[in-house]
Amino acid sequence: MPDADLSRVTLAILAGGAGVRMGQAKGLLEVRGTPVLSFLLDRLAWPGPTLLVTAPGREHPPGWERFGREAIDPVAGEGPLRGLMTALTHATTEWLAVTAIDMAGVSRTDLAWLAAELGRRDASLVMASRAGTVEPLPCACRADVKDLIAIRLTEGRRSLHGLATDARVAAIPADERDGRTWTNANTPDDWDAFVRSLPG
Repeated sequence: MPDADLSRVTLAILAGGAGVRMGQAKGLLEVRGTPVLSFLLDRLAWPGPTLLVTAPGREHPPGWERFGREAIDPVAGEGPLRGLMTALTHATTEWLAVTAIDMAGVSRTDLAWLAAELGRRDASLVMASRAGTVEPLPCACRADVKDLIAIRLTEGRRSLHGLATDARVAAIPADERDGRTWTNANTPDDWDAFVRSLPG
């Protein structure tokens, strides 16, 4: 999908995690004094709708007001698959590009690549595959994957990674792309290392 067509794709950022290993909710992280959500929106400069997905008790993290809308998971503690379901339920476009708040190295180029791969395939959702390992986020999906996710949530199968086994999901080789895209920060040391790696 050409970059200009991203105006028809909703950017959804999942920010509902408790951040137990981080020692605080990840929505409270900062990049040199800037809320992480503001940092991400500035970095991505998304031309289409923006949607923030949070969880009960973690609503309205710093920077939330810059999003087109915020959607709150109906229940807490069900992980990113529930967050993806919430994003699909509240998105106003047929296509979504989805990433997580702790994957601050993702770029708009990465998300545009996933959206383009989605457009080339008869798939409802595309993820990346690196060195034979599926990376469930970031991903791009169509609204029609919602029914698949609803079934899995009903059955108690809450693994986002597990979606890769479904015929409607494609894992796209990404070994030649920048590996920092798939680095997520789970601890304060992880986050400090990411911030130190930034230019300036």
